[in-house]
Amino acid sequence: MCGMPPRRLRESAGKTGNEWFNALILNRYLTREISRPFAVILGILCVLFGGYSVASTLSDAVSGLLPAVTIMELTGLKLLIALDVLIPISLYFAVLLSFGRLYGDSEFTAMAALSVRPAQIARVVLSLAGVIALAVATLSLVARPWAYRTAHTITWQGATSLNVNAMQAGTFYTSEDGERAIFLTHRAGPGTPAQDVFVRRKLAGHTEVIFARLAAPLQQTTADGKNQVYLTDAHVYEIDPVNPQNDQILNAQGLILDPESAPGAAPAYNPITANSTDLIWSSVPRDIAELQWRISTPISTLLLALLAVPLSRTRPRQGKYAKFGQAILVYAGYYLLCTTARTWVEHGMISQFPGIWWAPALLGLVLLLAVTAPHLLSRRHKIPASNTPLSLGAP
Repeated sequence: MCGMPPRRLRESAGKTGNEWFNALILNRYLTREISRPFAVILGILCVLFGGYSVASTLSDAVSGLLPAVTIMELTGLKLLIALDVLIPISLYFAVLLSFGRLYGDSEFTAMAALSVRPAQIARVVLSLAGVIALAVATLSLVARPWAYRTAHTITWQGATSLNVNAMQAGTFYTSEDGERAIFLTHRAGPGTPAQDVFVRRKLAGHTEVIFARLAAPLQQTTADGKNQVYLTDAHVYEIDPVNPQNDQILNAQGLILDPESAPGAAPAYNPITANSTDLIWSSVPRDIAELQWRISTPISTLLLALLAVPLSRTRPRQGKYAKFGQAILVYAGYYLLCTTARTWVEHGMISQFPGIWWAPALLGLVLLLAVTAPHLLSRRHKIPASNTPLSLGAP
C-alpha cells in the first residue's frame, strides 16, 4: 500500500468505499424483505393463538366465570409464553417466502451478475436471525417463567373467587384443584334463585356436602367483596374419611353460605415456573429438561433461519410457495423431535447429555448437507446456469 501510486491508491479507496456502500444497501434491502413477511406471519399466528386461547378458556366452566379483564390477562400471558415458539417459525417462513420471491423474480440472478457473493447473503440472514435469537432467549429464559407464574397465580385466585351469580344450571363448576364443586339443577337465569343446589367442599380434615332446595344470591357482599348465597331448606353433611363416627348432619331452614370461602391448595412446584438461575443447579430430570428447552429456543431460531436459505431455492417458473410443503415437513419433524427429546429427558430415559441437544444437532447436520450438497434438496441434480442458486458456502 505504501508503494502504490497515488492514482492507484485513490482508485482502491474508492472501490472499497463503493463496496461498503453497496453492502449497506444490500443489507437494508434484504433485511426489509425478510422483516415485512416476518411481521405479517407473526401477527397472524399471534391472532390465531390468541383466539384459540380465549376459546379454550371460555370453554372451561370455571374459567368462563372469570371477569373479562382476567380472561384477557390470561390470554396475554399465554401468548407471551408461546412467543418463543411462534417467533422462530415466523422467521423461518419469512426467509423462505422472501427468498422464494427473490428467486422467482430473478433478483438473485441479477445480484450474482453484480458480484454479490453468497456469503454476503448468509451474513445478512445470520445478523437478523442473531438479533431475533437474542430476543427469543430473553423471552424463553426470563419472560416465559414469569408469565407461567403469573398465569398460575391468576388461575388459582380465580378458582377461589367465582362469580356465583353467573352460574348456569346443569353444569358442574369444579375448581382446578378439585377441592370444590357446585351444581345447580334448575335456574331461570343469571342472578335468579336456583333450585336443588349441591355444594361439595373439602375443608380441614373432612368433606362437606350441602344440598339445598332453594338458593338465592344476597344483595350484600362480604367485607372483601365476595358474594353470599342464602340457602333455604338446607341439609349439611360433614364427612370424616378417617373417623366415620365423627360424621355430622345438620338441617337448617335457612343458611347463609359463601361458596368462595374454601381456598384451594396453592399451586404446586412446577419447573416451568422456576427461574432459570434456579434450574442451573438442579439435578432433577424435569428441571434439566426445562432448562435445556429454554436454551434450545434461540439455537433453533438461528438454525431454522439459516436452513430456510437453501430450502428457498427454486427453478425458473417455479412459484415462491413451491418449497413450502417441504419446509413444513422439515419444521414439523424437527419440532416433533425436540418435544420427544424433552419428554425423554423429563422421564429419565436420556441423561443430561446428550439431553435434548441431539435434536438441534440433527437439524445442524441437515443444514450442513443443504449447504454442501444442495442437489439433495432439489428434484434435479442439474440446475440451469441462468439461475445459479445462492448457498451459505463460500463463493
